[in-house]
Amino acid sequence: MRFAVNTWFAERLGDHGIHSEFLADHHPVHMPCLEIRLHDWEQAAGEARRLEMRMVAVWAAEAGKHDISVSGSRALYVYMAFAHPEHRHALLRTRLRDDTREVQSISGHYISACRMERTLQDMFGIHVRNIPDSRAWIKHEHWPENVHPLRADFSVTRMSVEPERNAIDYDYVQSSSQGVYEIPVGPVHAGIIEPGHFRFLAVGEYILNMEERLGYVHKGIEKAMQGRTAEHGIRLAARVSGDTTVGHAWAFAHACEYASNTAAPKRASYLRGILCERERMANHIGDIGAICNDAAFTFMHMQMQRLREDMARMHADVFGHRLLMDTITPGGVCRDVDAVSCMMLMQQTRTIAAEVEHLRSIYADHPSIQERVIGAGTVCIADARDIGLLGFAGRASGDYPDERIEEAYPPYDDVEVRVAEGKLGDVATRIWVRFEEIADSARIIGQLLETLPEGDIQAAWIPPESGVSGFAAIESWRGEIAAWVRFGEGGCIDRYFVRDPSAINWLGLELAVRTVPVPDFPLVNKSFNCSYAGHDL
Repeated sequence: MRFAVNTWFAERLGDHGIHSEFLADHHPVHMPCLEIRLHDWEQAAGEARRLEMRMVAVWAAEAGKHDISVSGSRALYVYMAFAHPEHRHALLRTRLRDDTREVQSISGHYISACRMERTLQDMFGIHVRNIPDSRAWIKHEHWPENVHPLRADFSVTRMSVEPERNAIDYDYVQSSSQGVYEIPVGPVHAGIIEPGHFRFLAVGEYILNMEERLGYVHKGIEKAMQGRTAEHGIRLAARVSGDTTVGHAWAFAHACEYASNTAAPKRASYLRGILCERERMANHIGDIGAICNDAAFTFMHMQMQRLREDMARMHADVFGHRLLMDTITPGGVCRDVDAVSCMMLMQQTRTIAAEVEHLRSIYADHPSIQERVIGAGTVCIADARDIGLLGFAGRASGDYPDERIEEAYPPYDDVEVRVAEGKLGDVATRIWVRFEEIADSARIIGQLLETLPEGDIQAAWIPPESGVSGFAAIESWRGEIAAWVRFGEGGCIDRYFVRDPSAINWLGLELAVRTVPVPDFPLVNKSFNCSYAGHDL
């Protein structure tokens, strides 16, 4: 079926004179990749936009050791992935010229591509022509000028001997209008949250513009993944963002399984679904409490924290970790559940879902919290679709992509997913979507536990041949996670790319806080709860 997807897109490209070829090194059974000419790159993105395809990601990768150019350097490729609600995903790649290493920007068609293209410039030294914002994004001022960490010739030793660049200020958006003032916040915050800088332009109490500077917790995960086996690499993938360990591990596992043409046993896929929906419930419960806490509704915060703690303790008892770390492995899952554990999970899930509904009625009956959240931090439908806003944030604004429906990967091909269709795009609607998803996740967990099939929980893992890659997308609690893995010699990972939904949703926060009073920024920020770690790979 997925082969037909890219065949459909290839035909649409061909109608506009864009020649494409299917690549043999991207497994054709699950997600073939189309190679196009470099001069067709921007036009292909424009055609995808005309077809109302959603942009998933833009990334780059040097070729493996077998693909060396005439100049002696490794060939460099740029990739982009798109999604369509009816035709699923499509992947494109093009090879850059060895002498120029440049590509045309697609930001004119997809706003969210800009920061990804800035990352290409930082990490690979690729020149992106006509990019609307060419400022460094991930590479902060302490990086040497000509060091590009994701190139094969990058050396950590070189970092310690080359002089650092002169400390310079990031060129934030400014205003010369009388009465407009700046408020710098962060990167170190008065709490235990991760670092990120927010630069506000405000008049009186109201925010005119807010600009983010991220990258302070860049960890080098994509580079650190190279040379690991899939069994070892999934432990790193699970730690991309600690609150989404199931989602990131599942996306990595699916990409590996697609590359090797491995299918997890049906029982394993059901257990993965249970794990992911429990993770969705726990995070939504915690977030609702945190949002209410920022509006001084402490009662709701305490009650939600209690419920989340109950879930974490159950996770430790049944699956061996409070945050469900290391429960998924390529080919299946690491922990099975017996009849007693199934009964415990079923009972707790139902009890917590019922308590959340009771707390929901209390939340709805308090004017003090409703006055703070209704109409605050709005992202309209048009802006949500332009950005490609994901997960509950997108669904609150009238855009409803959900990989559990569009890809229908197991076990979601056996259960109905009910999407909460919000429209107003404010803090109140983002909370409403979370409440709806908690209830639906509880229903899905119950159905999966009731129909949990017998059988193995792991399939034999056999790494693919060198040069073969796989792509997958998973609907985590924040939204779509996209992962791409290429294997090298000895069954080890040669290249890894991952896109957390926060890479896109941070843009939504910037829009949402315009015209919002400065004291309400924490409230709006919590309603998105974007991941710093998931962005700062």
